Amino acid sequence: MAIKPVLKMGDARLLQVSEKVSQFGTPQLHALLQDMQDTMNALNGAGLAAPQIGVNLQVVIFGFEKNQRYPDADEVPFTVLLNPELTAIADEQEEGWEGCLSVPGLRGMVPRYTQLRYQGVDQFGKTIDRTVSGFHARVVQHECDHLQGILYPMRIKDFNSFGFTDVLFPGQEIVDD
Repeated sequence: MAIKPVLKMGDARLLQVSEKVSQFGTPQLHALLQDMQDTMNALNGAGLAAPQIGVNLQVVIFGFEKNQRYPDADEVPFTVLLNPELTAIADEQEEGWEGCLSVPGLRGMVPRYTQLRYQGVDQFGKTIDRTVSGFHARVVQHECDHLQGILYPMRIKDFNSFGFTDVLFPGQEIVDD
């Protein structure tokens, strides 16, 4: 369909709590998902939330086989997740580098739960219930934060580990928009 402009940190729309999706399998929802997938793929994203393209709905997509922005990350299956609910399986958290299409050129160390259960539905209203760990769990938490108006810098505990990608990783080829 179309590659949409991604809202950047500072845009008040990124700070809103998103509304639940109430109708599934509609042409409008399919068009939104296609736009989101086109946008995510064009920008080498690991995921994208509807609020990032100005749509205030609880819709996230994520997944990739290989990702230029996260070259060491394990594969994450492509997923469409609506109206998600996240439950930490354990209290253990791990810090890891994160970036965001809405915070271009920056990276930060963000603590995330290492094991997670996520539940919701797909675009047809079919139930999704998965238990995941590692980078998959990190991506889900990052994308679902967008639905609560949270950007990853709000989760950073130590701002000594936050900055511009080219300064933090000089000489490394890290693709970041």
